[in-house]
Amino acid sequence: MSVSAIIVAAGSSRRMGFDKLAADLAGKSVRERSIEAFEVCSEIDEIVVVTSAEISSHFQKLTRVVEGGAERHFSVWNGIQAIDPNAEYIAVHDGARPLVTPEAIAKCLTEAKKSGAATLAHPISDTLKRSDSDGHAVVESVSRDLLWAMETPQIFRADLLRAAYEKILEQGELVTDEVSAVQALGTEVLLVKNPEPNLKITFPADLKLAEAILAARHDQTVSDR
Repeated sequence: MSVSAIIVAAGSSRRMGFDKLAADLAGKSVRERSIEAFEVCSEIDEIVVVTSAEISSHFQKLTRVVEGGAERHFSVWNGIQAIDPNAEYIAVHDGARPLVTPEAIAKCLTEAKKSGAATLAHPISDTLKRSDSDGHAVVESVSRDLLWAMETPQIFRADLLRAAYEKILEQGELVTDEVSAVQALGTEVLLVKNPEPNLKITFPADLKLAEAILAARHDQTVSDR
């Protein structure tokens, strides 16, 4: 069963003030760490990266590097067109999530094979409030019951994801993740709880947090030997 991974790494990094995907994270770039997780995962057969940056040739599963689009869903579509046409499953991952583990990827794929669609996610634990239109004052509390924060990868049967994106492009809709695109077809998407931190690098402080998490994982690995 062939599984292709699309790493979306074509963002503008406006909130960082610099290219966050090229930022150093414990000796490797954020982008490289994201790719590496899929390179190491035995369930992944092929990797396509959507970016304008140069990518190291040492990744054996990397088959194509393609340009991104004006919006994220255009970038994903460019990746879909570049993968092996015979791929049975497609994993789409945000390149700004460098802490994803090969084990989490494999776990998500296992669930995707059951229904055709699955995503890594974690239940919301913070207290949630809705603000006024100016974003200055609290208006009301929002129940966090049954609320989940989406992560990546989001993994789908290849024909299902292609059909979802063809519909999105045909109707000119805007989606921020693949779950939304596939749900528009009326397909159920399974939630896969990720026990490991899988944060998205958005602000400079996130890099320091990610480094601390990687250091803790390394220490744990050494102590387990």
